[in-house]
Amino acid sequence: MEGMATTTSSAAGLSLASVTLDVADLEAARRFYRAFGVDAYVRLRASEAPSTGFRGFTMALTVANPATVDAFLGSAVDAGATVLKPAAKSLWGYGGVVRAPDGAIWKVATSAKKDTGPADREIDEVVLLLGVEDVKAARQFYADRGMAVARSFGGKYAEFVPGRSGAVKLALYKRRGLAKDLGVPADGTGSHRLVLGGTTGAFTDPDGFVWEAAASS
Repeated sequence: MEGMATTTSSAAGLSLASVTLDVADLEAARRFYRAFGVDAYVRLRASEAPSTGFRGFTMALTVANPATVDAFLGSAVDAGATVLKPAAKSLWGYGGVVRAPDGAIWKVATSAKKDTGPADREIDEVVLLLGVEDVKAARQFYADRGMAVARSFGGKYAEFVPGRSGAVKLALYKRRGLAKDLGVPADGTGSHRLVLGGTTGAFTDPDGFVWEAAASS
């Protein structure tokens, strides 16, 4: 594995301004994401675009302690999510994975293995992980559009500097590795059911993820 590299981009370019999930039932999805507690981080749009199997991405929440992981996962399940991986300790901390009723996969994790306080509803970081075939090529594609690379681990993982404080962070992971981490088969066809809002024009990346110019909030 290559060592971690940190780079910056001096040019004003692309940054991730919004994440839109395409859902079949808009009102049901709104109720779910409010109950889950993540409605501030995603936009929702009605769509019947065909999509089967793994959609190639996950939304990941980082929180302070295991009790908070359990609280978020519990809220998701109570609102109708399906457990893909029950919360458990790992080499890196503690976390679990659920699939929302609309099909999007969410991971909630913490680097802490023991509680240092009671559960709360605070989210430290939200990361959109795109599963890509070639991390190096995808990283270069986005870097060429002005996204500053925050961390990169060779051909395995890369993440970019968020466009603003508190924004969703964009990261790249090998598609099959991401599916394995989430506990789902890597196969999937059709729409990603995901649209990324950017600060530049519309385009589609090498792995088929669609970007549109972000609408003003």
